[in-house]
Order: sequence, then structure tokens, then C-alpha cells
Amino acid sequence: MEKRAKQSDTGIEKLNSKDATVIDAHNISKTYNPGGIPIRAIKNIHLHLSKGEFVALVGPSGSGKTTLLNMIGGLDQPDSGSILINNTDITRLSQAKLVKFRLHHIGFVFQSYNLIPVLTAQENAEFIMLLQKIKKFKRNERIDMLFQAVGLSDKKNVRPSQLSGGQQQRVAVLRALASKPQFVLADEPTANLDSEAAFNLLDIMLKLNKEEGMTYIFSTHDQRVIDRVKRVIKLVDGEVVSDKITDIL
Repeated sequence: MEKRAKQSDTGIEKLNSKDATVIDAHNISKTYNPGGIPIRAIKNIHLHLSKGEFVALVGPSGSGKTTLLNMIGGLDQPDSGSILINNTDITRLSQAKLVKFRLHHIGFVFQSYNLIPVLTAQENAEFIMLLQKIKKFKRNERIDMLFQAVGLSDKKNVRPSQLSGGQQQRVAVLRALASKPQFVLADEPTANLDSEAAFNLLDIMLKLNKEEGMTYIFSTHDQRVIDRVKRVIKLVDGEVVSDKITDIL
């Protein structure tokens, strides 16, 4: 039996109101104009997330999942509306302040990995920690734990070109987790992984969700992810058509 959250006056179901909202997207829209033809990717979405949520954005290709994820992460700007993260309206930040905000608050997992080819797997994974000026012994401790958890301890000194697609995917996820961000935004994080690797990654993400209070938002088609999250938000044609809390965990 699926539990449903209380229906809000915006038509979007929300978590219990006693939970502190840490992400509040209000009435956001986004239109692209490829070839001069306007395409509304996101249509007047309201979305509220609380600290420590473990959420999947689902829906068919072209439904707006990645666009919504990118706007929440400040990688793309809505045409209208506001996005507050920890009460900071990131749509009003200068580019320099937005870069700094992302550095210290948000971890990204990109579908294309975006690993730096001249760096080793360990150097890629600890790159954000270096930018944050985290001490070496703390970086090493964190990296060792993460690489061991996903079965890549013997690949730390290998460059991306010498890794399989699945191994590169895991390194990209570890980079997002390594600096202990408050929020992890992951675009199809398990798309290129076999079941064992996918479940290992999901286990470590759930562990950090519980122990460190990380808030996760996945854009995914992967049923393995959908079966493990605590909330499923479905988009169709740029609109939220359902927002349900699951019985899992």
C-alpha cells in the first residue's frame, strides 16, 4: 500500500509540514528556443523538499527531469519563479556567488561523468575537497572509505581512460559525495552500472543520507533507484503530475 502525503493547494503533494523545507522552488518555468521554435521544458512547477530526503524525479524522456535538476543546482536559470536553498534565492545570486554556493553546498553527478582526463581516479574524486581546502589526511580518510565501499580501491591511481564506463560512473558519484555536500543532484547515476555496482552505490548513498543528512535528488529511469527512494516525483511535459511518498525504509 502506497502512502500519500497531504495534497497542497498547488496540486502538489508535500511532506509533513513540520519538516524544515531546505529546497523551495516556487512557480518556476523554463522555455528553450531551438531553431526559433519555443519549447516549454518546465511549466510553473512548485516543489518543496526537506532536509534528508531521498527523492527520484521520474518521467519519459523530454519530460523536464534534467532541466529541473539543473535549475535546482544553479546550472541553469528559470525564466520565471524562484528557487530557495536554505533560504537563499539562488536565482538572484551573481555568477561568482553562485559558483561559491555550489562549491560548498551541492554535489553533482553528471550523466556524462565530466571526469578530468589528466587526473587519476583519486584526484578526480577529491577535486572538490581540494577546492574547499580540506586537509590532506581528511581527504585521504574520506576517499579511502568511499573507494573501498564501491569496490574501486585498486583503481585509485588509474586515469579515466583506463577505466570502464561503469568505473568512471562510480568515480563521478564518489566525487559528488566526497566533500560531504548538503545536497546531491544525480542525473541517471546508475545508468551504466550492473546490478551489483548499482546496489553498492545506492547502499553508500543511503548510508550517507542517514548518517550525514545528505539530501538526494535523482533524475532517473532506473527502477533499481526508484525502488530505493523515499519519494517519487513524476514529470510529464514539464509539469509535476504526481508526488508520492513511498513505504521504503
